[in-house]
Parts: sequence; C-alpha cells; structure tokens
Amino acid sequence: MRGIVIAVVIGLAFFALALLGFTMQHATLIGLVAFLVTLWTNEAMPLGAVSILPILLFPIFGILDTSSVTANYSKSIIFLFLGGFMLAIAIEKTGLHRYFSAKLLSFFPKTARGIIYALAVTSALLSSILSNTTITLMLMPIALHLSEETRLKVRFLLATAYGASIGGIFTPIGTPPNLILMGFLEEHHLPQLTFGEWMLFMLPIVILMLLVMPWLLSLDLKNKKLDEMSEHTPELTAPQKRLYGLIVLLALILFANTFLKQLFGIAMNEKLILLGFGLLMFVPKIGFLEWEDTRSMPYEIIFLFGAGFSIAAAFGATGLAAEIAHKLAFISQLPLFWMLVVVALFVTFSTEVTSNTALTSIAIPIFYEFSKNMPQMEGTILLMVATVAASYAFMLPIATPPNAIVMSSRVISIKEMATIGLKLNFIGITVLSLVAYFIWPYLF
Repeated sequence: MRGIVIAVVIGLAFFALALLGFTMQHATLIGLVAFLVTLWTNEAMPLGAVSILPILLFPIFGILDTSSVTANYSKSIIFLFLGGFMLAIAIEKTGLHRYFSAKLLSFFPKTARGIIYALAVTSALLSSILSNTTITLMLMPIALHLSEETRLKVRFLLATAYGASIGGIFTPIGTPPNLILMGFLEEHHLPQLTFGEWMLFMLPIVILMLLVMPWLLSLDLKNKKLDEMSEHTPELTAPQKRLYGLIVLLALILFANTFLKQLFGIAMNEKLILLGFGLLMFVPKIGFLEWEDTRSMPYEIIFLFGAGFSIAAAFGATGLAAEIAHKLAFISQLPLFWMLVVVALFVTFSTEVTSNTALTSIAIPIFYEFSKNMPQMEGTILLMVATVAASYAFMLPIATPPNAIVMSSRVISIKEMATIGLKLNFIGITVLSLVAYFIWPYLF
C-alpha cells in the first residue's frame, strides 16, 4: 500500500508542477503518466494490473474515451509479438536454447576476456528472439559459476545483462520499445520496415557495441585461462532438429520478404507470418505446444504494449506532445547530427529511472512533432534513435530487467554498475548517433 501512496503523491506533485506551464487537461495527463510510471517502477501493483489502468483512468479524467483507449490493446503489431512468443515458448520447452548457448560459448577462448565476449554475444543473440529477462535468468547461473573470483563474477554478470540489452534491439520483437515504434509508424502511415530491414539497420550498432562493451569490461583484467568452462555441447534431439528446421524456414521467409520489398516493392504481411508460425507450434506432429503451455505467455507484456500505445495516443490526441515539442523547440534548430545526440542523451538517461516502454511511449509522439518539419527519412531516423536509446541504459538496476536480475545475485554493487554503466551509456549514445547519421540514410 505504501508504494501506491507514493505513486499518488508523485502523480499529484507532477500535476501541480505541470499546471505552471500547461493546461488543466495536459497537467492531468502528465500527473496520470507519472502515477503509472511510479507504479511500474516500484512494483506496488502487478505489471499487468498497472498496464490496464489507462482503460479506467483516461476516460474518468477526460483524456480519451473508453473505445479510443481499448483499441490500443488490440493493435495488429501485438500479434507479431504473440507469434514470436509462441515460438519462444517452443524453444524453451524443447531446450533448444541450451544447445544454442553451449554452441555459441564453445566458439570463444577460455580466458577471462574470451568468456566475457562469449557471454555477451550469446546473451545478445538469444535476446533478439527470446525475452531478455528469460535469457539473463538462464545465463546468470553459468556466469556465476565460471570463476570463484568476485571480480570476474561481476564482469561476467554485467556482460550477460548488457549483452541482453544490446541484442534486444536487433529484431522488432526483441524488446517492447521496438514494437511501440513499429505500431506508431503504422498508425501514422510512416515508412514501414520489414523484419529483415530492421535487422539490417540495427546490425552495425549491435556489432559495434558487442565489440566495445566486452572489451571495456575486460580492460583491467588479467587474461588468464579458465578451466571451469565445459566444452560439452549437447546433441540435438529429434524434436529440437524439427524446431531448428522450422526456425531456419521462418528466417528464410523473412529475409525473402525483405528482398521482395527492396527489389519489387511488394511484401507479405509479417504479422501474419509470425502469427502463422506461432500457431504452427500447436499442430500435431509438427509443433510442440499444448494450449496449457500458453499459461507461461507474458500477457502482462501485451497489456504493457497496450498501455504504451494508449499513452502515445493520449499525448497525440490531447496535443500535449505538440505542446512539449514547442517548449523544446530549440532542439529542432540544431543540425541533424547534434539533434540525434541530444535526443539519444535525453532518452538514455531518462530511462535509467523509469520503464523504457513507458518512456518510449512518451518520447515518440513528442519527437514525432519535430519530425513533421523534417524530411520524412530524417524524421523516421529521429524516432528510431529515440527508440534504440530507450534500451541502452546501463547504469542502474531499475533501468532494465537484465540489470535488476544480475543485481539480485548480490555480487555486484550499485556503485560498480553505475561506474561502468555510465561509460557504456556514453559509448552507446556515440555509436547510435554516428550510425544513425552516417549509415542509416543509405539503407532507406
């Protein structure tokens, strides 16, 4: 109950402060969002319950009517996530993720630096298709038992958590902010990216970050050999081979769809492709799932998407996004590169203390107002920078679920995470801004 009271107090404080520069409706919306963000942060109520609150609160306070709010909880982009998660459940049920982990880890030398790179790359690749929370939980015991030295344990855990955050941006389904942006682009009839195109845009960032982050973590470590790491890679079972084949087929279809769009300007609906493959997991003798398996489906994340879309819709419909954009108009006067840097700085450090999904939902409609006065390509790049920056917060435990999970090991101090994370924040901002400015324009 204490957490709810704190959320109410914070909401009222933001409402009162907002009245100094905004209309009553806008101040009310700011107060409600502060209330929701606080509840998401302090976990005074379950994530799913808090995420449904906009359906109740927005109509009561005259922000949006009920139909306008509930429509955000059934956007077509959510079914892309549903299909992806059905595949993820099948991967976990068959244990295929353990095979992937062992295989990837076996490619690296058994030294301190080699293991840090191995954990970071493994975490990143798996987190691009599975929940970064699940992957961090899965790899944390491995990271903890590879060495008895506390200092090495800390670096191994940070490599796991940071790798999960870095890899989450690689695919549209890797982390919620990605889907928030894709839903926003679709709703506002802006250029849509296919699954393959998204990966192509994110590939330079992921590669650079996976080169730099492990190097930073291993900078002051003696590169001694570790003998505790097992070389054993489990053999694939028949069900795992079948699922492996289906995943390869899905990847081929998605990449073929990207080439079709690039060469002929036609593309299949990827939401239907992902949902179709997800439902294939229930077909007897082909799939692997029973309906009972869907009990592990993170429905609270689906509601979180709905809440994010609702906040974005409210910021647009009430004109609050335009009003905030007007007050931040100085940013739009900057040259494009420095505009990208400022946006990345603002989003990265803001998301250290709040949900990256909630922050993305707020930031995208605000920066969309800037993009209206820019060439369409530059405007889309601006929104993509804001989205990626929301996933690149490395300083505090509350910034991302992977950070919180490795902190629960009680091996890492907040001071150490903040010290290393601050450097990585600035590296991430630099890499993101440079790639967005110098590479992305040539990929459109």
